[in-house]
Amino acid sequence: MASVRGRAVEVPAAGGEFRLVEREFPDPPSGHVRIRVQACGVCHSDSLTKEGLWPGLQYPRVPGHEVAGVLDAVASDVPLFKVGQRVGLGWHGGHCNYCEACRRGDFILCANGQVSGISFDGGYADYVIAPANALAFIPEELQDVDAAPLLCAGITTFNSLRNSGARPGDTVAILGIGGLGHLAVQYAAKSGYRTVAIARGEDKAPLAKQLGAHLYIDSTKQDPAAELQKLGGATVILSTVTNADALASAIGGLANGGKIIINGVPEKEWAVNAIPLILGRRSIVGWPSGTGMDSEDTLNFSALSGIKPMTETYPLEKAAEGYERMMSGKARFRVVLTTGA
Repeated sequence: MASVRGRAVEVPAAGGEFRLVEREFPDPPSGHVRIRVQACGVCHSDSLTKEGLWPGLQYPRVPGHEVAGVLDAVASDVPLFKVGQRVGLGWHGGHCNYCEACRRGDFILCANGQVSGISFDGGYADYVIAPANALAFIPEELQDVDAAPLLCAGITTFNSLRNSGARPGDTVAILGIGGLGHLAVQYAAKSGYRTVAIARGEDKAPLAKQLGAHLYIDSTKQDPAAELQKLGGATVILSTVTNADALASAIGGLANGGKIIINGVPEKEWAVNAIPLILGRRSIVGWPSGTGMDSEDTLNFSALSGIKPMTETYPLEKAAEGYERMMSGKARFRVVLTTGA
């Protein structure tokens, strides 16, 4: 092995402008690998790095936690992975193995867990050095540009749904058809749920049906909670939106024993009437992303079921432009940076 030179798009300080630099990428240390990046998704959570919103973040820092690439170097003490294998790296950037959560096998809740692109430099670069215990193998059927967004937007929605307790035939509503939502609709439909998509505007109806939704609710003209109750209520409502009011208004659509799962972070605090929750044994839960193996399950299910993200691609040197496109909310639906490798 030997160190290599390559490009990286880094944030020099909190709130600073992106800058393209050339840097040295050393041999991976013990327990780590070096990935030659092929594609990296641009996620709204990258704003945590860009704006310095994550406590203790050290600069300069390279964002990016939706990394699809090829192993370029592997530390001698890493047994499973080999140079040349295609791998993915998501939000979960490794775990310590020794905290209480890890000892119980719940690695995503590791007390010392790392986040790719926050705890260490991420995928807005030609190379990434990452802990081996965070990786997922990418199946041959998936192209890098398609695999990258599945390592955050994909795993978060897929993992939420498969752990929701919903069974095939149950009514599952997806709140929002955006970067996460357009994947969540596909996962719900392919998992055998009666899938209801909820979004703003009649223009979203054809897209919802194209993605596999059985029903569409236009929240500008219909009351989502009332419409869901006409169906007997939703076993699960998966919220991918940041609109706190939309989230709060949908809770009334839950069936008895139903749950609303929050993937999108609301932009403000929101009030909840506890009485319907108590009387209907309803619940509100959050769900984090998932481990490398969860990512691998997501990728394999996506390849098996033909699920792909809708993407817009930008070359690495135009990362700032791609980031602004993502932040504008106009991207349909995931921005992906490519290295040209």
